[in-house]
Amino acid sequence: MSIQSEIKKARKTKVIFHIDGDAFFVGVEVAKNPKLKGLPVVTGEERGIVSALSYEAKALGVLRGMPIFKIKKDFPKVIILPGDYASYARYSSLMFDIVRRYVDDVEEYSIDECFGDLTGLDRPLKMTYLQIAEKIKNEINAELQLSVSIGIAPTKVLAKLASKWIKPNGLTLIDIKTAQDFLAKTPIEKIWGIGPQTSDFLKRRGMDTAKDFVSKDLAWIKHNLSKPYEVIWQELSGVSMMHIDPVQKTVYSSVQKTRSFHPTTNDKAFLFSQISKHIEDACTKARHFHLAPKKISIFFKDKNFKFTTASIPVSSPTNAPEILISLVKKQFEKMHTPRTLYRTTGVVLQDLVSGLVSQSDLFGGTDEAHKFERIHEQIDSLENKFGRRVVYLASTHKALKQKKVGTDSDDLDRNLLFL
Repeated sequence: MSIQSEIKKARKTKVIFHIDGDAFFVGVEVAKNPKLKGLPVVTGEERGIVSALSYEAKALGVLRGMPIFKIKKDFPKVIILPGDYASYARYSSLMFDIVRRYVDDVEEYSIDECFGDLTGLDRPLKMTYLQIAEKIKNEINAELQLSVSIGIAPTKVLAKLASKWIKPNGLTLIDIKTAQDFLAKTPIEKIWGIGPQTSDFLKRRGMDTAKDFVSKDLAWIKHNLSKPYEVIWQELSGVSMMHIDPVQKTVYSSVQKTRSFHPTTNDKAFLFSQISKHIEDACTKARHFHLAPKKISIFFKDKNFKFTTASIPVSSPTNAPEILISLVKKQFEKMHTPRTLYRTTGVVLQDLVSGLVSQSDLFGGTDEAHKFERIHEQIDSLENKFGRRVVYLASTHKALKQKKVGTDSDDLDRNLLFL
């Protein structure tokens, strides 16, 4: 290959970076209160389970999703804090603002992650790509007292792999020449976009690493897997297929609440009370961000791990649980099957939007929603002062009081994903 063609190829190669906050929620808490630095800290007191933890807490053996009562009993030195979602959103915005000082095309992937296109910025900024990333990382640390890890690579999938390589405070570069070494050390289940079922399918066919996966012919990928996996194969091979979406998000992904319990049960009142509790908790979280869903989904998982799911559109987005509970009631009745034993219930608030629809409908539904929203603003204030469950809906009572033996969390209480 001639020098000219090498130069032409190099110019076509994308340079994508991915920033991933290090223990972001706890990082924000430490930034707010520097006395917490170096201490074992967890958030999630308001939920009753660990939602985020510091590296110091992780070193003690604390895991995400652990019940708070277990932390208090087994890890008395761990500092337990309630989640401050408004602060997390504010710090997220400030972090992305720093990135945009240097990069025009920035995609906010989640509250503590973003992608950016660095291609060609080395010349106008008079810095190497590594120097640009280092400068962004240092400014986030200096101005916000937050630690982040950054990956740089020719594609989004490789960049996300790179950002996880060294944590915390890492900076990893993957290029075409070194990609195979990284892929050989990456288990197939760690590839972004490949879930448990697909990774099991690939392992049964002798693919244990990312390198095994990309070593397969593209024809085999097309024949045995769906289109998204073809894209992942191309991205891992260094071909940029997933473009940066620089539009700042006003539509968000979801808040999910779920719980498993044993023994399994068909108690209809108990199951609906669990759904009610999920909706209350999800709405509380949505209100922290001043968001409301355009759709709500509910699901059951039976004793054989079979899912039953239904989605209901919300004509006037609201974060008032009373309205959403009334919407799902009929669907719940259709989904519940006599003699089926269930082990898990869940709720997902979907297509979250900023602000609330203010126009009234013909039957006053929106006015009623606004009335409930104002009531819950007052309840939120009370809970901030006196703790959770000062006030709760009657439909949630059975879930709170009739505890199944060994009730535990599935840890699918997802944080907001800015997709």
